[in-house]
Amino acid sequence: MMSRVEKIRNRLEQALSPIHLEITDDSMAHAGHAGAMEGGGHFYATIVSEVFEGKSSVQRHQLVYRALGDLMQKEIHAFSMKAFTPLEFQRKGNP
Repeated sequence: MMSRVEKIRNRLEQALSPIHLEITDDSMAHAGHAGAMEGGGHFYATIVSEVFEGKSSVQRHQLVYRALGDLMQKEIHAFSMKAFTPLEFQRKGNP
């Protein structure tokens, strides 16, 4: 059975073809929280994709949420992200 992180990774890879993708499951830090009690996890991601070129921050987030689709209904309670173009990521000091 695929973990939530694997499901998220698959969706984002298919939709955005990222050159860098880090996903952190922070669900344990939110145990007892209402959303966590309903089964949804808390995740943080850094996504670097050429798809983000020329897009505003809001447009980038919309692309990500669209890619996650139905996972946002039950499996994901909270999802925060940093969405960079390759050049932006490089300018932040990353290879």
